[in-house]
Amino acid sequence: MNELFSVKDKVVVITGGTGVLGACIGEYLALEGAKVVLMGRRREEGDKIVEEIKSKGGEAMFLVTDVMDIDVVRKNCDDILAAYGKVDALLNAAGGNMPGATIAPSGTFFDVKIDEFERVLNLNLTGTVIPSQVFLKPMVEAGKGAIVNFSSMAAFRPMTRVLGYAAAKAGISNFTAFMANEVATKFTPAIRVNAIAPGFFLTNQNRALLTNPDGSLTERGADVIRQTPFKRFGKPEELCGTIQYLISDAASFVTGTVAVVDGGFNAFAM
Repeated sequence: MNELFSVKDKVVVITGGTGVLGACIGEYLALEGAKVVLMGRRREEGDKIVEEIKSKGGEAMFLVTDVMDIDVVRKNCDDILAAYGKVDALLNAAGGNMPGATIAPSGTFFDVKIDEFERVLNLNLTGTVIPSQVFLKPMVEAGKGAIVNFSSMAAFRPMTRVLGYAAAKAGISNFTAFMANEVATKFTPAIRVNAIAPGFFLTNQNRALLTNPDGSLTERGADVIRQTPFKRFGKPEELCGTIQYLISDAASFVTGTVAVVDGGFNAFAM
């Protein structure tokens, strides 16, 4: 049996683990044999996801976290090492947006609330840097590992409205390339740092922006579909194969990349 893409017995930590994408990826990896640690803010939701995974035969645990508090994340890491003794992969899926960091169609740049802009930058970018710093340590000690950050289509194209989110995601793409070089040259090339850039997937955060209560498309949602050659939104499970590839031995010579999973959105020209 070919084990090239195997994630069996890998300890995989997922921040943003209670989100639609994080939870779906976590369940998939657990059912592929990984030991999954979901981390998020919502205990009740996290426990529910873990029970669902266990009911299907997967192994998972949930830890309450705050990706912007390094002491909390260090305690999470200690708990994971106490339970499993290692960390093989980190998926930095935590993120989000706030109304004050966006510009409404009828608004202008002067309407941006700087405090909310800063919070969006911190949640997405600093909330990726802190877990990376913490969970990189056991990887360095083990001499191997993989980090996968979550970028976005907003990092490639200057989309209207999402000022703070786009700036943060562009920073994550840059941070990914920086870290790939930093880790490979100063520690070991057996630790790889990559990112995934999802196209448009319906989540709890963007559903109201892209669809109406009756399920029909908003004006923005219709514009997204117009620019997506596949003419639909992505399904959360369609991210799983790329994630599995990036944390498996199949990607042993892959680092510093941003893997696009977008139904062709970023290739659309007119």
